[in-house]
Order: sequence, then structure tokens, then C-alpha cells
Amino acid sequence: MRAQKPQDQPSQSESDVNQSPRRRQWQEQHLNDATRTLLARDNAAFLHQSVSTPCLSAIAKANGIWIEDTAGRRYMDFHGNNVHHVGYAHPDVVVAIKRQLDTLTFAPRRFAADRAVELAEQLGARFQSLSGHAGKVLFTTGGSDAVEVAIKLARVATGRFKTLSFWDSFHGAGFGASSVGGESLFRNGRAIGPLLPGTEHIAPFGCYRCPYGHAVDANGQPHLDTCRLACASMVRYVLEREGDIAAVIAEPARAIPFIPPPGYWKAVREACTATGALLIFDEIPTGLGKTGRFFAAEHDAASPDIVVLGKALGGGILPIACCIARSDLDQAGNFALGHYTHEKNPVTAAAALATLEVIEREQLVENAARVGACALERLQDMKAKHSLIGDVRGRGLLLGLDLVTDRSSKLAANDAAERVMYAALSRGLSFKTTMGNVLTLTPPLITTHAQMGTALDILDECLAEVSRGD
Repeated sequence: MRAQKPQDQPSQSESDVNQSPRRRQWQEQHLNDATRTLLARDNAAFLHQSVSTPCLSAIAKANGIWIEDTAGRRYMDFHGNNVHHVGYAHPDVVVAIKRQLDTLTFAPRRFAADRAVELAEQLGARFQSLSGHAGKVLFTTGGSDAVEVAIKLARVATGRFKTLSFWDSFHGAGFGASSVGGESLFRNGRAIGPLLPGTEHIAPFGCYRCPYGHAVDANGQPHLDTCRLACASMVRYVLEREGDIAAVIAEPARAIPFIPPPGYWKAVREACTATGALLIFDEIPTGLGKTGRFFAAEHDAASPDIVVLGKALGGGILPIACCIARSDLDQAGNFALGHYTHEKNPVTAAAALATLEVIEREQLVENAARVGACALERLQDMKAKHSLIGDVRGRGLLLGLDLVTDRSSKLAANDAAERVMYAALSRGLSFKTTMGNVLTLTPPLITTHAQMGTALDILDECLAEVSRGD
């Protein structure tokens, strides 16, 4: 089975994604007049784009794992765009921001700022523990920009311009980030024209739906003696055939989610080293502890040359991201990799420092590992109960249920996934679907065993309801 390219995928118009019949039905049942008025203003004020406009509802409060809409309904937020690792409005992050506002609010790029330096030092040390190399940092205001920096740095350091990345991946909305990404919503050539040249793509790892046609066992695990990591071998094949790839850029654990088969990243690392390509890990959704390790790459003992972080780094309050690279790649001193106005903003740096401190002090990485392991066990039990569930996969608090109409054919149950999602919203649980049929749960790292149990009770009930056809 060949890899499905974006042009092979059905188009998702705004009406499909943002105004489906089930979405409108949910809104008719749950929105009040004040919410409708605000949504109408939002709809009129903002440029429209897929998956964000028109909005679903309106938010009034966000605290801990909870969001509350303007109608007073509360939801456990197991989506959160992966920014809420420490929970919304963590008091220590709020205090750190307020304190910094009373001290120093801005730093022009050509002046050093102590909080920014301190943050860069901490992240460089974290990178060294992962890769074995000292790390140097450049801050940006968003993950897309940090990916752009990583691409530019790889080009400068290698003297090459090509990249190798994966279909179905997401690396941001910038032009370069969209080019290396593999999602059709961000790559529609008919809409935006040619993308960055030299951005080669291949099929990603994804054992349950292996693009190379290999089977898995009853638990969704690959038969490595049969498949022999064909997905990793293809990376080496392309690197060797091209001969001038600057970097492989990838999510160490795909946020759909798909978990790499054992040995995958070791094989890719070896292929990169052999061909002179750099290995860039986009840890924007998976880093800072989401998978039960500080970096998702730690699970696979993989040593990247560059890592990109973002989203949760600002504590779910302020936007900040970064590119961290091996110090010997610091070769672009006469070139502007990312000339950002708020590159060394002391307020965003203070938010990030407080976030790192909370993650460490409250042992949130360890909590994600513990709660996530129990959640995976419960989800496997639910799979035994509900034939809708074709596969359960995840690490830490990156969790996914692949819904199918039939387990033997693995035909995606998109309609059922949407029905489950809106049924769960009605019961106070928010998550998202990816690829149309995968229920993707990414709760905050502060989520307790009891809260996870409540959330999975809701999910279990909704799956049963949809299975019955209620």
C-alpha cells in the first residue's frame, strides 16, 4: 500500500470541518443567546480558516484542567492545543509574570536580559542530557518560527538545502514549516501555490496502519522479524539516493498519536550520521514531559542534532518557543536566522522559567508517566468491550483510540468518532479527533488518577452510546 499524499486525501472545506451537521446540532443544544452573539462577532471580525473559524463556543474561564464556556458549562480539557502542561493559570507562573512586569518588561535584541540568558542555559543543559552535546538556543514567539530557524540553521551548517520529512506530519503554519509538514490543510497548492523547494517527503511510521502493508499483532505491535523496519530503511534509502539532504525533520512520537516501533530512531540516527544529514526533532507537542519523559526522544535513546520546543513552554499563558542546537552548529553568526523583536523578552522568559520549575518541583513528568500508564491499561480494557476501537496507542499523556467500522478491514469510523466527541463534550470532556477517526487525548500533566478515571468513564459511556446507535 503506497503512502497517501495530500492530493490523494479528500478536501476538507470550511463547511466540512467547522460547520458539520453534528457540530451545528451540538451548538443548537448547548449555546445561549450571549454565546451566539459573541460567536457572531467573532465570525465577522476574524479572517476565516479551517478548523478554527467559525468557532464552536466561547470561553469564559480556564483554570487547572478545566475550561468554562460563557453558558457556564465546565469541561475537562484533554485537548488544550498542548499548551496546558502545568494547567491553566498556574499560580506560580502567574506570580512570576507579574513580578517580572514590575522589574523589566522588554529587552531589545542587542541587550542581554538575565531571565532570557537563564532560560537559555537551562534548556541548553536539558539538551545536553538528551544528546550528549552542549546546546545553544534561539527563542521565537511561536513554534512555526522555531521550525523555520531549525531549517535555516541546518542549511547553513551543512551547505545543503534539501529536507526529508513525513506525510501527515505537522510542523507549523509558516511557509517553511508548511513545506516540511505533510498535512493537506497547510499544503494546498491550488490555494497558496508552490511551497519551499527541496522538501522531500516519505511515508511515516504508523504500525497499525502501516503504509508499507505490514501486519501487526493483536496488540497493534509490529512483527519486526517480518517488516524489518521497512519504514526506517526507506529513510536511509532516500538519504543515500539524494546524497545531499540537509536534515531529517520529524516528530519523535507522532501526535496523532503513533509511537515509533522499537529501533526506529536508532536506525534513522545511524542513517543521518552516515549521509551527513542532521536530525531535527520537533518536540513542540511532545516535549516538556507529555510522554512521561522530558523529551519524547528519550524513550528511544535517540540523539538529535536540533530540537524545537514551544506551546507549553509559556505555561499556557504567553507565547514562546525555541530552537536548541548542538553548540558546534553555531555557524550562522553573520546571517539572521530569526530576527525576532521579542527574541529575548524577559516576561516570556520568566513565564518559561516558572513553567520549568513547576514541572520539576511537582514531578509532573513522573505523574504523566504514572497516570498515562494506568490510562492505557483502562483503554485496552475498553477496547475489549467496544468493537468500535481498532487500536489503542500512546505514551504518558499522549493517548489515542483509533475507531474503525470493522477491525479486520480497519476502515476508519469517522462519523462514529465525531459522534463520540460531541457526546463527550455534552458530558463535560473536551478532546479532539485527528485523521478523522482517532480520538486524541492530551490532558495536562497535572491530571490526577481520579480525574483521568472520571474522563475515561465519560469516554466509555459515550462509546457505548454510539455503539448502540442512541
